[in-house]
Amino acid sequence: MKLKYIVAGLLAAASFSASAGDQTVSIIADGQTHVFNAVVGDGILSGGHDLITLGNLGAGTYNIGLTVSGQHLSFDAVHSNLNGTLGQTFAVGGLKFFGVEYSGVGPFVLDLAGTASAGANYSGTYTVSAVPEPETYGMLLGGLALMGVVARRKAKKSA
Repeated sequence: MKLKYIVAGLLAAASFSASAGDQTVSIIADGQTHVFNAVVGDGILSGGHDLITLGNLGAGTYNIGLTVSGQHLSFDAVHSNLNGTLGQTFAVGGLKFFGVEYSGVGPFVLDLAGTASAGANYSGTYTVSAVPEPETYGMLLGGLALMGVVARRKAKKSA
């Protein structure tokens, strides 16, 4: 019976340390808001930085919005960045990155800089939407022009 409690305690302790610090989050490009898992443990902002690699985006251009907030920590807005774009502080222990464009090539990394005290944790939300290619806008305008020509012809025939 004691063995079960010891094993359960070891597994619980291992899960806390495994989720701390650097991680990879698989993101979805559907324009909806999604939460990425909170990061809790002794490794938060150890060495002053946490790197969160955002993966699963194919080729294309995306518009990214991301917020991160936490407790018992202080983010450094001057050094925290999302693929080189600096964040804005919106509350104590909170950063936001909006309108960050990503081409879908190479690593896409959230670099969080700051300091943490005992019991620190943070979590975040992201929104990813695809940016239409210029050809898409061209086809849209061409289709609208064609519909205008057809409507004008019909109007002349009926008059």
